[in-house]
Formats: sequence, structure tokens, C-alpha cells
Amino acid sequence: MTEIEVGVHKLMILFHKTADPIELETRWSQEFVRLAEQMPGLRRVSVSRVVGSPGGGADLQLVHEFFFDNLDAVQAAMASPEGQAAGRALMELAGESATLVFAEHLEEAR
Repeated sequence: MTEIEVGVHKLMILFHKTADPIELETRWSQEFVRLAEQMPGLRRVSVSRVVGSPGGGADLQLVHEFFFDNLDAVQAAMASPEGQAAGRALMELAGESATLVFAEHLEEAR
């Protein structure tokens, strides 16, 4: 039987490649992750290290995803004191090299 997860929303942070990828990942793990994972309503976290693309290289280094029950929960988490602290840490470490997007997440287990 196919299981489908619907209605879940996520905050995706796309970290673009920087001049010093080791520094970015070190600071991301030490300064940002602990704060971000304290956001209220957070259900699940996923991190992907980008290794390339079908065309060869890719402009991205990391994709960090934060899953919530719905879009309102994502926005409330970002507005919370924990979310605000995480946002400040993110801007200090990544600034313009990070892109944030909201996404509706659909997943089908096979």
C-alpha cells in the first residue's frame, strides 16, 4: 500500500557555495543548528550536502529543511524568540549566501 504524507510545510534554507565551505559548515553547525532546532512546532529536520548536478557542478553547498504541520506553524516558528535568534545567527554566518523558501511537502512511500 502507498502511504502519502500531505499538508506538511517546510522552511528550506539553500546555502550557496562560499569561498570557504569548511568554515561555512563549521559555523552553520556550531552557531545556527542548535538555535534553529529549538523553534516551536518543529516536527522533523533534514540536511543534504549537495554533491553536484546532472550538468556537473552546482551553486549549492547545503540544503537544510525544517518540517512543520502547516504554513502557519512555519511562520509562527520564525516569528518566535527562538526563530528570531536563529535568523540572526543565520544572517551573521551566511548573509546573502543563503536563500530561504517555504514549500508544501508531499511525500509518497513506495
